[in-house]
Amino acid sequence: MRIVSAASAFPQHYYSQETLLNALQEYWSDGIESPQVLRRLHRNSGVDGRFLSLPKEVYPGIKTWGEFNRHWIRTAKELGEKAIAGALADASLHGQNLGAFIFTSVTGICSPSMDALLINRMGLCRNIRRVPIFGLGCVAGAAAISRAADYVRAYPDQFAVVLAVELCSLTLQRQDLSMANLISSGLFGDGAAAAIVAGTDAAVGLSGPNILATSSVFYPDTEEMMGWDISEKGFRIVLSRELPDLIRKNLAGNVDEFLASRGLTRADIGAWVLHTGGPKILEATADALGLENGELDVSWQCLRRTGNLSSASVLVVLEEVMKNRRPEPGTLGLLAAMGPGFCAEFVLLQW
Repeated sequence: MRIVSAASAFPQHYYSQETLLNALQEYWSDGIESPQVLRRLHRNSGVDGRFLSLPKEVYPGIKTWGEFNRHWIRTAKELGEKAIAGALADASLHGQNLGAFIFTSVTGICSPSMDALLINRMGLCRNIRRVPIFGLGCVAGAAAISRAADYVRAYPDQFAVVLAVELCSLTLQRQDLSMANLISSGLFGDGAAAAIVAGTDAAVGLSGPNILATSSVFYPDTEEMMGWDISEKGFRIVLSRELPDLIRKNLAGNVDEFLASRGLTRADIGAWVLHTGGPKILEATADALGLENGELDVSWQCLRRTGNLSSASVLVVLEEVMKNRRPEPGTLGLLAAMGPGFCAEFVLLQW
């Protein structure tokens, strides 16, 4: 099994962090008692700028969740098509080559699901297996790669496409002045990413990292750590301040157990493809895994450039590594993310 390509796609509207901060201070001008708190949170986010689905001036005029979701459907179709087309082109494949379509998002919803809309829009194979995923949030990009690996393990002559579209700006709650929402307003951005996973037979002649193994870890009774509080107003962010401690306490043991099952240790891993999270999450990850020599530089770079893209982030990091920082042949790598559940997903790679 092999990841043969990865490609990202972004909206046309890009704003610096300072521009977005000024817009949000005006957006919340009647509610925030201490504007300096919002400024401090934005400046500590590790983000230089972000893409938005809409021009920043449009957001104050949108009043209902339904309006936001209609914008999500329109933009998700555009970015989804662009990301998949890019991944197909990078692998010199046609849409008719795809045997399975795994779609994930946690920032909008539709039925038929987005994968169906894109099958029609792109003329993909009508026998394609569809697996839409909602609710996994930040972990979903890595989980989708794992599910794609499961599929091509069963059908080694086929290809599976993974698509993550996250339009986080369309979930912003104007009435929510909680610390979690203020942090999120400075951290999350909009974007999409796709990857194509090939079965052993289908991958002949194609380049990319081999998938050696995958693992899922679920942490019981931690559902309050991250997710949405869903109401008639839309998606209200749930984000616990205890997340970094949870990561420091559990991540190293989970990774070590996974690697040990393959006769490996962390010292054997030469390339780390990790979800961008945020500064506190990346710092906790580095502390837990003992990564002190720039191993997470690509994740930090992607965070600065686009912010946290939820499920799409780890695929954007994967694209950067595959296109611009490809390790030496034979190098072992770990692709990983964590998200609502609370849970973690690991994919062992060999370049």
